[in-house]
Amino acid sequence: MYKYKRYQDVRLAFAPELDSAFFGGDPDNFTFPRYNLDAALIRAYENGKPAKTPNYLRFSKAGAAEKELVFVSGHPGSTQRLLTISQLAFQRDVALPNRLMYLAELRGLLTEFGRRGEEQARIASGQLFWVENAFKALKGRFEALLDADQFGKKIAQEQDMRSKAGQEAWETIDHAVKASRDLYDSYLMIEAGRAFPGDLFRIARTLVRGATERAKPNEERLREFSEAGLPTLEQRLFSKAPIYPDLEQILLEFGLTKLRETLGTDHPTVKKILGKDSPENLARTLIQNTGLADVDTRKGLWEGGQAAIDSSLDPMILFARLIDDDARDFRKTYENVVEAPILKASETIAKARFSHATEKLYPDATFTLRMTYGTVKGYEERGAFIHPITTVDGLYERATGKAPYALPQSWIESKDSLDMKTPMNFASTCDIIGGNSGSPVINKKGQVVGLIFDGNIQSLGGDYWFDESVNRAVAVASPIILEALQKVYKADRLLKELTK
Repeated sequence: MYKYKRYQDVRLAFAPELDSAFFGGDPDNFTFPRYNLDAALIRAYENGKPAKTPNYLRFSKAGAAEKELVFVSGHPGSTQRLLTISQLAFQRDVALPNRLMYLAELRGLLTEFGRRGEEQARIASGQLFWVENAFKALKGRFEALLDADQFGKKIAQEQDMRSKAGQEAWETIDHAVKASRDLYDSYLMIEAGRAFPGDLFRIARTLVRGATERAKPNEERLREFSEAGLPTLEQRLFSKAPIYPDLEQILLEFGLTKLRETLGTDHPTVKKILGKDSPENLARTLIQNTGLADVDTRKGLWEGGQAAIDSSLDPMILFARLIDDDARDFRKTYENVVEAPILKASETIAKARFSHATEKLYPDATFTLRMTYGTVKGYEERGAFIHPITTVDGLYERATGKAPYALPQSWIESKDSLDMKTPMNFASTCDIIGGNSGSPVINKKGQVVGLIFDGNIQSLGGDYWFDESVNRAVAVASPIILEALQKVYKADRLLKELTK
């Protein structure tokens, strides 16, 4: 049993330039060797003052050595290693191709928007980064599922388990997966919100549903409106982060266009949403006339509850209300027909797997605290050995002066003062997944030797299985964090805090 302590007030203490943190850009993403200072420091506050944290991990000046045992403590998001063959086939044949096609189109849309000017490029950059990262990650998963050898092993494992534990649970999942093929598009577009990308609709739906759900007992609410989750939800809802109408408009137009394309012009919900209007005109009308970009307006609607929502004439609120009954129906059907049977059957299968396992197994990642371990170790790729540790000299050799291999001015000016053999990034056999970014890599002395920020391309198959021969976690080495703070950024006070 353990408890979480939540800090609601955290402030940025240090972050490097994007060209340093994301050196190599998308071409180097999910690859190794890497040369990134992808690390930031935040300070937690209580009652307006820096929090007192007497128990902490000191940073190692030496870092990690090849073959050294290391540990990673963090919150891995989710893995799907207990999926059945029918579930894996659905991912391979339906879900992943669908998402990849969508992201490819969205990437083109954002790229074109960014070409309108410097400001548009800046505005689109954050979302474009997310799209490119997601596309590459999902492409890696898709390619992993096309690996006939690994997929064949999963088939053999399932056949063995079915012979030992019976067929019923697997057949239940098979039926649910078959049903999901018919429900998937409607659920994805309407309830999951793919048809309504952007911040403004998300805000409107949160306000509309929040008014309804908060009036219910906690146990009857939609899970995202539970009392435990409200502080985080409200923090996001009332964020002062800027909202850009031009970007919101092209995103919503894109989503509405995909809605009609996916479900068809004659689909009842499509008719309800578009009527005689076009995606372009409806998106423009909603974005140009909503007041939800204003934080005070959101607070008024949230605090005013159902009465405020019912009396609101904001077009985006009215739009969210128009859709909500249909969206809730799609959600309820999907949860009852697909998710609930799969959840129950999966519990049965998991128990069977653990009881009949001939080797040690551990549960799928669920964003809860986990500890994993491994060694700093290289691997073979395309007939060559990939050394597990990169150094600063490799960074300067890789730099071209052009994006995405352009160094920030601070690193150009500091080159002569840096030790070229300082460890930069390293790879280990620690079993991690998305959600582990920022997790400390710790040596046997309890010192931080690195911070996880990525995995290699082979790690993307780790969503479904772990292949220690090639799956690698990638971390920023502690020595370069300390040296950069001292010699590049002159942040001596932070340096002292990390090492004292």
